[in-house]
Amino acid sequence: MPEPGQKIGDYEVVRELGHGGMGQVCLVRNLISDRIEAMKVLLPDLAQQGDLANRFMREIKVLASLDHPNIAQLRTAFTAENQLVMIMEYVEGETLAERLHAGPFSSPEALDYVGQVLAALSYAHGKGVIHRDIKPANMMLTPKGVVKLMDFGIARSTQDLGMTATGTTLGSLDYMSPEQVKSEPTDARSDLYSVGVSLYEMVTGHRMFSATSSYSVMEAHVKEIPKPPIELVPTLPKALSDIIMMAVAKDPGHRFQTAEAMRNALSQVVTGATAAAAAAPQAMVTPAPQPMPGSPPPATPAPSTFPPQDPPGCAVLEPRPKQGGGRHIGWIVVAAIVILVALFGGTQVYRSHKPAPAMESGAVPNASTASTATTPSNPSTPPPAANPQPAAGLTSPVPPLPPQEVSEPPHGKHAQAT
Repeated sequence: MPEPGQKIGDYEVVRELGHGGMGQVCLVRNLISDRIEAMKVLLPDLAQQGDLANRFMREIKVLASLDHPNIAQLRTAFTAENQLVMIMEYVEGETLAERLHAGPFSSPEALDYVGQVLAALSYAHGKGVIHRDIKPANMMLTPKGVVKLMDFGIARSTQDLGMTATGTTLGSLDYMSPEQVKSEPTDARSDLYSVGVSLYEMVTGHRMFSATSSYSVMEAHVKEIPKPPIELVPTLPKALSDIIMMAVAKDPGHRFQTAEAMRNALSQVVTGATAAAAAAPQAMVTPAPQPMPGSPPPATPAPSTFPPQDPPGCAVLEPRPKQGGGRHIGWIVVAAIVILVALFGGTQVYRSHKPAPAMESGAVPNASTASTATTPSNPSTPPPAANPQPAAGLTSPVPPLPPQEVSEPPHGKHAQAT
């Protein structure tokens, strides 16, 4: 067993990261590049079992053929002291199983993480690789939110009731597909069943089947229909619950046939949730447009002298007048005012155009008549002629004529003096 400080090839053991039924995983440092990596070592007592050694060798070759951002990469492999050693990418973070200790994931988180797992599986399946041990404990979450799929094709324990026996079927009982339980041939749809079981646990916080024995769990996978996730979490989107139930169908023909198909279905749930959030009413503040650097400031429009106009096609609702006699009284008052204004204006026009009264020869006007004649009201009217003097030889003046009365002309017309 590797110990801290021990040197194995070009690597120095820093500390143990974990161990299982088939091997031990240690944190190591490359003595040449100083890069920190993970080392997997097949346990010595299993190295003598040819089938396990061959499986470990196949795993090395499978990982060497995979290069995907959501799959932990194989750096190199070698034999040291008759032990097979795998040098893997060291992924810092926590597994989704460890993250589940804090409670179930929100729907957006679960959709994001499982979407990354399906991207990795779609790539691996395209290479002819079936993982056969999909579960949250094999999904590593980095501090940057990237999910790395770990441990392709390795059963890690021979004693844990949650694990299958080494040398039979790879996988964990709680996440195994019915065909794995029955030791039937498996394909990519078996991995998708395990993804569905994992997603079920991620959004509900509960295992899909709870049992006290390995046999009960296996029987449930083969015969029992799980309770829909939406019954455990009523706020879960129904579309997501339906996708999970389709993924965990007993018959592989009723599941998603490819990882990409399941990923596309989950993306529709994400799109629908985003659209619903965008459609929710909320106050929007539109920022004012900013001028380009170096451009002149926009001209300030002059205030308009016209009254504001209603937009075309908009009906302006006027307040309805009160019913009753008040409306008639208002019209009467307006009419009276109009009549008075017309009479007053007509009188002023008549007075301004009224001619002076005619006088006989030799008459002497009285004071009021003379004053009126000498100061006409209309500047455009010519001044009256001077008073005639009495003829020579007359000893007594002619008595003045009485002033003539002029009748009021009809409204709107000028009367002439007679």
